[in-house]
Amino acid sequence: AGRRRETRPGRETRGWPMIPATAAPAGAEFVLPADLEPERLQAFQDLLRALGGTLDVRSVFRQVSRIATRIIPHDEAALALRTEEGDQFRLYASTQGDEAPRLLCQGEHAAACDASTGAVFGPAEISGFESGLRVPVRIDGAAVGVLALLSREPDAFTDQDLALAEFLADFVAVALSHQRLAAAKRRAALERDRVAHVDASVELLRAVGSVLDIRAVFPQISAIANTVLPHDALTMMVRDADEAVATQAATPSEFPRFDGSLRLAASPAAAARGFVLVADLAQEATAFDDPDVQARLMAAGYRSMLGITAAAHSQIIDLAFWSKRAHAFSDEDAAIGRRISDYVALAVSHEQLVEAAQQVAEAKARAERLESRVHKLAAELDARSGHGHVAGKSALWMDVLKRATQVAATETTVLLTGASGTGKEVVARFVHRASARKSGPFVAINCAALPEQLLESELFGYERGAFTGAQQAKPGQIELAAGGVLFLDEVSEMSLSAQAKFLRVLQEREFQRLGGTRLQKADVRVIAATNRDLRKAVDRGAFREDLYYRLHIFDISLPPLRDRPTDIPLLADVFLEDIGRSFGRPPAGLTRDAKDALLHYGWPGNVRELRNALERAVILSEGGLITAAHLALRADAGVGGPAPTDLSVVERETIARVMQEAGGNKSRAADRLGLTRMQLYGRLRKYGLLPQSDSRAAAI
Repeated sequence: AGRRRETRPGRETRGWPMIPATAAPAGAEFVLPADLEPERLQAFQDLLRALGGTLDVRSVFRQVSRIATRIIPHDEAALALRTEEGDQFRLYASTQGDEAPRLLCQGEHAAACDASTGAVFGPAEISGFESGLRVPVRIDGAAVGVLALLSREPDAFTDQDLALAEFLADFVAVALSHQRLAAAKRRAALERDRVAHVDASVELLRAVGSVLDIRAVFPQISAIANTVLPHDALTMMVRDADEAVATQAATPSEFPRFDGSLRLAASPAAAARGFVLVADLAQEATAFDDPDVQARLMAAGYRSMLGITAAAHSQIIDLAFWSKRAHAFSDEDAAIGRRISDYVALAVSHEQLVEAAQQVAEAKARAERLESRVHKLAAELDARSGHGHVAGKSALWMDVLKRATQVAATETTVLLTGASGTGKEVVARFVHRASARKSGPFVAINCAALPEQLLESELFGYERGAFTGAQQAKPGQIELAAGGVLFLDEVSEMSLSAQAKFLRVLQEREFQRLGGTRLQKADVRVIAATNRDLRKAVDRGAFREDLYYRLHIFDISLPPLRDRPTDIPLLADVFLEDIGRSFGRPPAGLTRDAKDALLHYGWPGNVRELRNALERAVILSEGGLITAAHLALRADAGVGGPAPTDLSVVERETIARVMQEAGGNKSRAADRLGLTRMQLYGRLRKYGLLPQSDSRAAAI
């Protein structure tokens, strides 16, 4: 292509005088036969115009064939190009489309693909047609393809047709050469773009690599992105799964501001491919869910938009490129926009991870402060005699104390649940001690220990004459607990009538004494406890549902002692120290078998049973080491199992024996038993060991 036509070796010119073509592609010069018919000459000119107006020969090949038919009549035209491997020719364009012969240099069409020289051939060399001709298509002297014309008529082609076909091939070669030059130019442009993308990517990485707030460098990101994807404005919105917008950024700063996310009325297909393209806001009637958004954008001069959606950890990023020109973006720009959005998503993810790390560190610090406060409060409460102990270091027990410390700082009503003897009052006092009401009173009332009428009078108090025997007014426990805490133990045993009245205390913070008419304020914090399932009691109708929800605001479940065996030795040491102080003579300690017995017993009575067992063992050991026999616990006794040996019988026999050995001297017996004289009198009376005369004296 682009060369002056010369006589090829082995080919005759047939004596035709040569003249310059009247029209030829730039840089090319062709010589056609001087006696060429005007119609054929015009056809060559038309062919030049057809090929000169395109950079894709395949797209105009049918038109080329129709024009070539005026020069060389044929039924089908095909163009095969050499493959990259160079060992065969593959069909590139055909007038018959996909149904045309593949024209590979193998099999039945091999003759039509021989690019060594031009030739006319017959039906024996190609099936489906009676005759054909082929000519090589050369660029810079190298055969890059084959142009074949086929006919269903026998002997349809002559040597003169072959010569004209070579001119056709030269025209096609020029067009292919232009096409390849354009492709090379596009590849060079793409390579430049790729290099620009790489440079921009490096800059973006530098910009977002160490930033902790993407909004701080957003103008810089926009400036870098502008080198590869020109735009007039860039916006970003970070939202969570509930569509709540967490971060907004825009550059320039005068870009219209909107409440919430810029929600596009995107089609499902657009949503699936991850980007949205608005070619012209003026022609898009419903580009946004809110028409006012579109109007404001157009008023600000913006006409087109490319929106990219990307994921950043647990959030979604909407990055939008805006232009004041219509049709400023195309589908091809989405790949570049995607790359930019990925870098932005990386920065947002980094920011989220840093925030998460900070939150973890802050939570850890809070937990450490909380744990320190728990230990301090526990030690402080343990030092207060008569209020029980919060000893224990197991994970379950520490979780109870942490929850108690957390809720203590509030005025929230607390419900303590758990089996009897698990320490519900101990935890209630812990909450009181850790609260702002610690200087106020702690008033406890057992709802199961009082009949219905007495419970109401104890809770609310009564006025003089409210009932028979009410000689004077009496304040109730609610009044006595003013400024402090009212602890309702076994709240599930409260009557429905009392429940209704107490509900008003929780709802309105006011009450009336029995027989009274004056409303009084209830300045108390309520902590309730129960060993029953209140939800089941509600279902049975034994407990009001509205009161249940008022009490169940913050629930703390206390684990049974069997679930926290590591706390048993610690509790035992604390209880033995307490018991020793009260008896005036601490025991020598626990033997190994006694410790094993404590650890292998099921403790159906929980912490309360542990203390009682130790107190009886102290009495039996008479100041010596406590053995498993003194504890009298069955190692196989679990929850719901048989009760341990009746320690009351053992205690009665021990006291009777010591009294006999002391000759009835109560002071000497009390000293041996580690009891005060009054404690000994109480046990003697309990077990019927007190002589009748002493009973009368004790009563007096």
